Amino acid sequence: MVTLYGIPNCDTMKKARAWLAEHNIDYSFHDYKKAGISEKLLRAWVKELGWQPLLNTRGMMWRKVPQEIKDRIDEASAIKLMLETPSIIKRPVLDTGKQRHVGFKPEMYAELFDE
Repeated sequence: MVTLYGIPNCDTMKKARAWLAEHNIDYSFHDYKKAGISEKLLRAWVKELGWQPLLNTRGMMWRKVPQEIKDRIDEASAIKLMLETPSIIKRPVLDTGKQRHVGFKPEMYAELFDE
């Protein structure tokens, strides 16, 4: 089963959800704002993908992070920050059941789903 992780009001999430719907791909949606994220799952993503691709350093939530934390960010502090504020995780995270992908590009999704 395909799972899409993110928050509903994000423009990139809307594009990813629309692409999946247009291509008749069944998926479940995991809303960080309602369901959060488990430490076990986040650590598995970090192990597979690295913490840097998962941490959204371009969004509003990152701008709210105190400068002293930004200056010293490392894997441990990034995981702590993402657990405390899941909406700082780059969106979407797509779990195909076999692998995870961060972000949305129509051509990447087409390749993943052999379109």
